[in-house]
Amino acid sequence: MTPSTSDPRPNDAAQPRFFALDEANRTLPLVRSIVADVLAEYEPLEALLARYRSLDADDRRAPSAVALRAELDERAERIDALVAELHELGCLFKGLGDGLVDWYSLYAGRPVFLCWKLGEPEIGWWHQLDAGFMGRQPILPSQRGAFRSD
Repeated sequence: MTPSTSDPRPNDAAQPRFFALDEANRTLPLVRSIVADVLAEYEPLEALLARYRSLDADDRRAPSAVALRAELDERAERIDALVAELHELGCLFKGLGDGLVDWYSLYAGRPVFLCWKLGEPEIGWWHQLDAGFMGRQPILPSQRGAFRSD
């Protein structure tokens, strides 16, 4: 389908995948595992990054600083690979601090995000594309079937 001005989907070169609520919830076991792995890599990365930033330019040339930088790069690459896995599943990783993930969905014919964060048992929130986490609204029982992939 070629996007047109009447198409409610975002007009990107790479069209996002849209999910019905039940479909997005079926991805949660894998998404939960990947997000937990991202956060497990990120916590030590922050400490290493703080150590590296505290070094002055001369200290950054020392062998220990070069090794520290290599470890930082390796952890960052692992995080990037995990986030890429999430993207391949069709969801968007939005938060290193709290493991926030969004899935595109259609609600009342317009694109929205289904929203979940690590620790929540299922996807129970949604928001407008431009609203962000602070604009999250609970998914009411009467709305559950209204979030569609088509």
